[in-house]
Amino acid sequence: MSQNGVGIDLDKSLGYLLKRASSALRAAMEEVLRPLGMSVTHYSCLELLAQRPGLSNSELARGAFVTRQTMNVLLQALERDGYVTRPAEAPVGKVLPTRLTPRGRRSLEKATVAVRSVEVRMLAGMTETEQSDAFRILQSMIRSLRDGG
Repeated sequence: MSQNGVGIDLDKSLGYLLKRASSALRAAMEEVLRPLGMSVTHYSCLELLAQRPGLSNSELARGAFVTRQTMNVLLQALERDGYVTRPAEAPVGKVLPTRLTPRGRRSLEKATVAVRSVEVRMLAGMTETEQSDAFRILQSMIRSLRDGG
């Protein structure tokens, strides 16, 4: 309970702390990506495509935590600017598989260096054991929430 007896004491809420950490991470990533002409969503899309070429708009949207509509607008811009390519017609069904172009790969390489520097900064005060523990604990929390308890 909070000090007035209603709600959650934010100073002791792990969920609130995780949200603050997430917001701080996103802000730091946006800061290093902005000079490269990218947003976190732009970077996430390129990273997903590098790891899993041919993903659909829906799969990319889920992976980047945005709506299909937002991803569609981003993909149109990325295609127009030469970062990705999509076939004019779907090879199967309605899905237009998206792939990185050489320009997209070069852009991603620079962005990856920038994003990695943020992660290194975020973990700088932790030992390797603490980093491993944090990773394991966060994965456990995700599993618990996805499994329903």
